Amino acid sequence: MGGFSSEREVSLRSGSAVAQSLRQSGYRVTEVDIRGRTFDLPASVDAVFIVLHGEFGEDGQVQALLEERGVPYTGSGPEASRLAFDKERSKRVLLKRGVATPAFEVLCSGDRRTLALPVVVKPVRQGSSFGVHRVLDEREWNTALADAMTYNDEVIVEPFIDGRELTVGLVGDEVLPVIEIRAPDNNYDYRAKYTKGLTEYLVPAPLDQARTEQCRDLAWRTYQALGGRGMGRVDLRMAPDGAMYVLELNTIPGFTETSLLPKAAGVAGYTFAQLCDRIIHLAALDSEMSDRG
Repeated sequence: MGGFSSEREVSLRSGSAVAQSLRQSGYRVTEVDIRGRTFDLPASVDAVFIVLHGEFGEDGQVQALLEERGVPYTGSGPEASRLAFDKERSKRVLLKRGVATPAFEVLCSGDRRTLALPVVVKPVRQGSSFGVHRVLDEREWNTALADAMTYNDEVIVEPFIDGRELTVGLVGDEVLPVIEIRAPDNNYDYRAKYTKGLTEYLVPAPLDQARTEQCRDLAWRTYQALGGRGMGRVDLRMAPDGAMYVLELNTIPGFTETSLLPKAAGVAGYTFAQLCDRIIHLAALDSEMSDRG
């Protein structure tokens, strides 16, 4: 947990919650606060529960290092993690697999935007809504672009879909209940994500059976297309006309008091402790369980 990305504080909160839960379930737990690209593990370790958000944790780097050491770990493998963390690469894979995702363009410094407002601009490789801006007015564009550019050397721009925000968690091969997210002004930004009580979460989402199954199917197809394993959460938007669009796959969802995977798991019958126990049991056990294909 921890790390050196902009998501360090969120990761520490997630990691502390997981560690406490696993101890309550009878595990011997050592919390490893990652501060650089080298780290030490206990001499005898059965598995690593990765709750390391952002760079180094979600981009496949720590997974590759653990595989080199022969240490089992939770979640997706190195290649799937790299793919899901890169919004451009993952969207291109989804399009090839026939999974609907919003139109997009990638801009580097000096490039001009061609998509009409309103749009969402975000770093190509980042999480927790850092650097993500909804732009409704042309006067907001330059400031939003400049901030998004501070995280990567390129940004992704998509049309803003002013519809319903939905998300679907997965644990192993189990697709959890759909959650609807109702954020202030329909803008699920960093503040809306991590300020307790600010955003309303409806679990299960108030959708008809057909829409619910469509969400769950899109989430599963996304998880499969990107090589997800162990756990994940797929974010979607439903347009006013009912069209569904996949935004991204999060390979290491949050485990804080406002996090979505535990909320969905709770409705599915898991306590927080049972969820953590289930995930640690799904840890990759050997190289045969590395990324498929």
